[in-house]
This record gives sequence, C-alpha cells and structure tokens, in this order.
Amino acid sequence: MVHTLQGLTSTLFDAQGYIPHGHCYLWKPGLVWLHVLSNTAIALSYFSIPATLMYFIARRKDVPFQWVFVLFGAFIIACGMGHVMDIWTVWHPTYWLSGTVKALTAVVSVYTAIELIPLVPKALALPSPAQLEAANRELEQALADLRQTQAQLIQTEKMSSLGQLVAGVAHEINNPVNFIYGNLTHVSDYITDLLSLLQHYQTEHPTPSPMLDGAIAQTDLEFIQHDLPKTLSSMRLGADRIRQIVLSLRNFSRIDEATMKPTDLHECLDSTLLMLQHRLKARSHHAGIQLERQYGEIPRVPCYPGQISQVFMNILSNALDALEHQAATQDSSVRQGIGTITIETKQPQPDQVQIVIADDGPGISPEAQAHVFDVFFTTKPMGKGTGLGLAISHQIVVEKHGGTLECHSEVGKGTQFLITLNLEPEPSALSAHPPAAPTSSGVGAVEEKALGAASPASQG
Repeated sequence: MVHTLQGLTSTLFDAQGYIPHGHCYLWKPGLVWLHVLSNTAIALSYFSIPATLMYFIARRKDVPFQWVFVLFGAFIIACGMGHVMDIWTVWHPTYWLSGTVKALTAVVSVYTAIELIPLVPKALALPSPAQLEAANRELEQALADLRQTQAQLIQTEKMSSLGQLVAGVAHEINNPVNFIYGNLTHVSDYITDLLSLLQHYQTEHPTPSPMLDGAIAQTDLEFIQHDLPKTLSSMRLGADRIRQIVLSLRNFSRIDEATMKPTDLHECLDSTLLMLQHRLKARSHHAGIQLERQYGEIPRVPCYPGQISQVFMNILSNALDALEHQAATQDSSVRQGIGTITIETKQPQPDQVQIVIADDGPGISPEAQAHVFDVFFTTKPMGKGTGLGLAISHQIVVEKHGGTLECHSEVGKGTQFLITLNLEPEPSALSAHPPAAPTSSGVGAVEEKALGAASPASQG
C-alpha cells in the first residue's frame, strides 16, 4: 500500500521528459507575467466565492437546498485549483498533477450538473415574490379577522355575565315595584275616604275636647291633611319611574332575539336615552347636556332591536364622552353650556330610514376619522376606551342589517353619525345570525352600559 502511494506521488510530481509551460511563452517576461497575474486573480476570486457562500448559508439556515451551495463551492474551488496549477506549470512541468486536478474538477462539475436536473422543478415550485406578498396580505387579513373575532368574543362574554346579573336584578325589582304600584291606588282610595270621614267628623264636632285638641295640635293634623295626598302622588310618580326603567331595560335587552322583527326605532332611542339620563343632567362641575329630539314620521323597521339599541348606546356614549371632555378642558370663566346632542329620524327614500346622532363637541381629526371603525382604535386615554364600541356598531349596521354607518366630523364643530337602515333588508342581512348573547330572559343584554361601566370606542 505504501509502495503504491509512493509510486502514485512520484508519477504525479514526475517532471522528467517534459518542459515547463513557460517555453510556450518563449519566456517573454511580459507574456509570462500576464498569464501568471491573470490566473492568480482568477484563483483568488474563485476561492473567495465559496467562502462567501458558506458564510451566507451559515447565517441563513432557513434557505432551502443548502447542499447545492456546498456543491457549487466545491466546484468553484476545483476551478480555482486548476488556475493555480496553470501558474505552477509555467516553471514546473508536473502535468500529471495538473491533469489530476482537472479530472477532479470534471467529476465535481458532472456531479453538480446531474444533481441540478431534479432540483430545477423544486426551485420553480418555490413561491415568487408576488406570491409571497399575496400570502402575507392574506395572513394580515386573517390576523385582523382573528383580532376582531377575539374582541367580539370578549365583548360577548362580558355581555353574557352582566346580562345575567342585570336580568336577575331587574326581575327582583320588578315584582315588588308592581306590588307597590298596584296597591298605591287602593291606599290612595283608603286615605281619601279617611280624610273625607275626618272632615265630616270635624264638621259635626267642631269643638273637640282639650285632650283631643292637644293631640291634633301635636300631630299637625292640618299639614297632614294637606301633604298626605301630595306624598302619595310622589310615591306614585317614583314607582312609575322605576317601572319605566325596568321596561326600558327589557326593551334594550332584546339582543338575544334570533329573528328580525318590525321595530319602533323611537322606542329604542327613548329606552337608550332613559339609561343615559343620569349623564345628561347637570352636575357640580358642569351644566347639563341639552338633548334635542327631532323625530320624524318613520315606519317600523325590520331589525334586531337589541343590536340596534346597542349601536345607539355606543354612539350616544361617545357623544357624551366628547362633550364631557370638552367641558373639562374649557375655561370655566367662558363656559356657558356643556353642549347639545341632536337626534333626528327621517325617511329620505321610500325604502330607507335614517337616524342622525350629532353633537357640537370638539370633533374628530381627519386622521382619526380614517380609523374610527377599526377594531381596538381609540383616542381616549389608557383605560378609558377599549376601541370596540364603534367597530361592533359598524359590524351590526353593515353586516347584520345591510345598512350603512357613516361618520362626518370637523374639528371644533362637532361630529355626526349617520345610520341608514333598509326597510327591506338585504338577503345577506336576513341570513346573518346575531351575535351570541345571554340566554336568560328579560334583561339579558343591558350590559355594562346600563350599569354605567361600559367603555365604547372613542369618537374623539
């Protein structure tokens, strides 16, 4: 084995009987160095290319077909060694060694070429930059849809929990209030009879005994006779007010209805406003908010009443937030009123009904208007808004009812939301299912709005 290797080495480096390649150049210095320097530059370039390829695949382990880079590197190194041998044989005629290097280069070249043949279809199957960009856009859209679905699930879960709580509270309130309200009529009749009887007694016995006269003076009988009917009337008004609130909660909480039904939008608006009444009243730090109802003659609109009430709640809450923020930042010395909210209903077309909710608050900038219906977009401070209210409202009006929801605003002049509903809903709206809601009866979806804990997306 050793003798074989020695014989092979001797053959490779055997220069006897051969003349250096320089003789072909007639040993002209210019010609010799032209070939030597050219081969040196080519060899150095060939050796640098594999180093660059190896560095690339070492840093980018995600690149497919890395073995191809290794084959190209070996092929290029072999080519570089051929040019080194061209330099060597200028002075040393070891042509067996030079030929062996070229033979190795040929083997690597042929192997690389053979391996490239099945690789070409795989490389052609790789996505183009345009396809990758389209895939990225699809992924971005899928991510946006996922975020919106997640937001809706969070909102639905919140509505479910609060809806069950409010349903129980409203039920427990409704029974005793109905008992009180129903018996107030009898109590009023009894007191009227007693006061009439007392008056007849005083007429027939105008001079009571000293003991009875003292008791009359001590109880202030005249004041009681005068004030007791007023007290009963106030109690009736209070009980009636509670009944209206419970009724409004029931009207507002019909979000779990699975089918569209002709609905009085004025009733939905009034129920929503009743729940926001406490925010319209004057407070210690600002005057009350003026409310203008400009209700037109409109027919009943086929819709999901609870969902539409939720839209009204979100938009009106945003208007109230905007006006309260404006009042908080306004100089108290020039403050005259906190602002006005105007609600207008009309029928611009025979098959359409429009609801316009406007305020004279600070308005929304054009930049914010472009994103006002985006999920999680809010201009409110951290912890104040969730960025869900208007996004969900837009979905309810556009996707669930086949209508339109537009926002028109000018900084310093206020904001207007225009809701357009069709009297004959689109087929897509009829086939759409309302969002999941609590299954409890009664006040199932009054949500945190009725409890004063909601944070809809900000309008400004």
